[in-house]
Amino acid sequence: MRTVPVIIMGAKGRMGSILCRMAEDDPDLTLAGLVERKDWQQDLERFACPVVEDVDKLMAIPGAVIIDFTLPRVTLDTAAKAAKHSVPMIIGTTGFTPEEQARLDDLADKVPLFLAPNMSVGIYALLRCLPDLVRILGQNYDLEVMELHHRHKKDAPSGTALKLAECLARARDKTLEEVGTFSRHGMIGERNQGEIGVQALRGGDVVGDHVVYCLGPGERLEVTHRAHSRETFASGALRAAKWIGSQKPGKLYGMEDMLG
Repeated sequence: MRTVPVIIMGAKGRMGSILCRMAEDDPDLTLAGLVERKDWQQDLERFACPVVEDVDKLMAIPGAVIIDFTLPRVTLDTAAKAAKHSVPMIIGTTGFTPEEQARLDDLADKVPLFLAPNMSVGIYALLRCLPDLVRILGQNYDLEVMELHHRHKKDAPSGTALKLAECLARARDKTLEEVGTFSRHGMIGERNQGEIGVQALRGGDVVGDHVVYCLGPGERLEVTHRAHSRETFASGALRAAKWIGSQKPGKLYGMEDMLG
């Protein structure tokens, strides 16, 4: 059976190293190339594939799919190269500005791109459930999102927290720009009706916790997702790599497209 060749960006990173190991063990995938800085390439030679600094050197691999969990500027540069060479790409990077997000949307018109700030099936299920939850509880419930991640995470709030908050806002026919609040300090007065708070905590080695609070008169509902291992995200990314090759350019794909 034909396997899907995958190229891993940032192969020595926290996610990259897990992706390398899991892709190597997956019978439906071939580890076709690794991209990493020269001074970080030690130990990567054990994989039976090229290890390079510039992904351009791997773009000619037939049927390849790029997987990128790096930094926004790196991801954008790689996505531009992927579009130039018609190589599909899976993106797990977070922290994009609105302008960077718009750039990815433009590139998706030229090559199949898949973007998900969280590739766990559990988070996708939560996003599917939230609109019904908000509808049933009604307008009298205050909505908050809190996330906790390891001390090394560079962006805040997490992309997943923002996606959860955006989902809550849409369920009330609002945008997060209209109702979102991201910091509270000092004498700020009473909570505004309909606002959605998003709070970020950082510390230790926490892989990723997200809690949606629905706070009403006399009761509160807390919906929690905890990722115990980064393998959860890697599994979703590898699943997406197998799926994206049969898709056409024209939109920025996400978990909802793959899982239905």
